[in-house]
Amino acid sequence: MLAAKGIDPARPLPDTDQPSTALELADRRIPPRYRLAEADHPEVTTWVQQVTLACRPGPGGTPGIAQGPSLLIAGPTGSGKTHQAYGAIRSLLKAGVRLRWTKLTATELYASQRPRQGTDTEREMRELMTCPLLVLDDLGAAKASEWTEELTLRLVDHRYEQLLPTIFTTNLAPGEIKNALGDRTASRLAEMCERAILTGTDRRRLRAV
Repeated sequence: MLAAKGIDPARPLPDTDQPSTALELADRRIPPRYRLAEADHPEVTTWVQQVTLACRPGPGGTPGIAQGPSLLIAGPTGSGKTHQAYGAIRSLLKAGVRLRWTKLTATELYASQRPRQGTDTEREMRELMTCPLLVLDDLGAAKASEWTEELTLRLVDHRYEQLLPTIFTTNLAPGEIKNALGDRTASRLAEMCERAILTGTDRRRLRAV
């Protein structure tokens, strides 16, 4: 049949499927609203540069995240914190960094750690603790309890000790973090994180007007 169409059956067909870039693969995981996010806040772009410089060569010489500073993005609701967080991920990929990352909200973190039949919550926690780059969104937004405080401390403490880059976003003002998350967590965040403070009105409401 191939010969009848003038195609040499012994000749390999051209490969029309181009391999996806790391950024294209990441964009498939990023929610559509943030798929074109760009990190343009000065402190966020500086953090991206710091993490990129701290990378170590991996397989094939491609730089990968090893250790580095974390980043706390704080600001009122609708000021663009999640946009900047996804923009930071995309900026790292554009810089050629080999990147394995996980993103979840603090509420999703606590929900994932509640006992569920057939689920190894401890294994899920270990994966979050050791992920090369973790984005923990809306820190302090969930209702606080002794259990959530200890869970947050456990996650933050491991990443603090191992110098694993983490992006935290929060609506809390710097002075409110201690009361909401506990002194031990606040102390570690203060030392491990660069800070990007966002200001302005709720951009979501402005678009709705």
